[in-house]
Amino acid sequence: MMQENSNGTQVVNTQSTKMPAQAKKIDVLKTMLNAPSVMEQFKNALSKNASTFVASIIDLYNSDSNLQLCEPKAVVAECLKAAVLKLPINKALGYAFIIPFNNSKKVDDLDENGKPKIGSDGKPTQKYIKVMEPTFQLGYKGYIQLAERSNQYRTINADVVFDGEVRKVNKLTGEIAFDGEKKSDKIIGYFCYFELLNGFSKTLYMTVEQMATHAKRYSKGLKKETTVESLMKLAELPFSADSKTVGWLGNFHGMAIKTVIRNLLSKYGYLSIEMQQAFENDVEGAEEHTDAMPTRGTQRFDVSDVSFEEVSTTSANTATASNENKPGF
Repeated sequence: MMQENSNGTQVVNTQSTKMPAQAKKIDVLKTMLNAPSVMEQFKNALSKNASTFVASIIDLYNSDSNLQLCEPKAVVAECLKAAVLKLPINKALGYAFIIPFNNSKKVDDLDENGKPKIGSDGKPTQKYIKVMEPTFQLGYKGYIQLAERSNQYRTINADVVFDGEVRKVNKLTGEIAFDGEKKSDKIIGYFCYFELLNGFSKTLYMTVEQMATHAKRYSKGLKKETTVESLMKLAELPFSADSKTVGWLGNFHGMAIKTVIRNLLSKYGYLSIEMQQAFENDVEGAEEHTDAMPTRGTQRFDVSDVSFEEVSTTSANTATASNENKPGF
């Protein structure tokens, strides 16, 4: 604002033109997490461990710049899904992940005055924009943990299969013998096996090509130009199911182990209410299980009454169920 001093000279009033300080992204998230209605939901899910879980949300948010571009309300809602399942979201543990996706979203096309543009049909015109959105995903350890909690599994195991190890496949019974002699370190597929306490057992084996085709068909995180052949190349990397990176491109082996576990359990396994909730909330596998999963109401989380300030967007070789896999909740 321009003002005149005592001798008539105009000067700038720096005090009146100073812009208010913009809230930091992490402060916006903390404000939401401190809201009584949100904290109550975490306490209902985790009891005395709620504060520890909330602290892990803040740590995760601080360490992921892409996650900071997501709506704080959406981040909290996705984290609540993990809390209800009592699974930690620490990437290093590998039980559950909150992954930011750069999704396409249709919105009204606005003019310079902020009003929707009207098309020749008299309706508002729309366009697609890229929006960073958080997504809850289970890791393979999360599925094993939930299976173990049901107290119905005698054992569950998943691993890679090396060249030469598949000796026999019985198409009629589904039985597969992996006792062949290993010829090389080349990974040719992945398997999952489980046995229930009542004696029922089942095995699923998927080749590398089948796994790559599956990933190409169902994964929302892969770009259109990603080919099955390029995904198969990732299977040639040294095996490590555990990694801080997630997704098919970041950890093909870990995603493959998760896929055989999830696919086998969804079709033949004992599904507790908790496991059914996990299948419904795990976006990475949602499409492929639409017909196989029982119809149940997906649990919703209420963060609608929380107010927050908008901020700028510029700015192990085998997987086995055991008590050692239990997270600290």
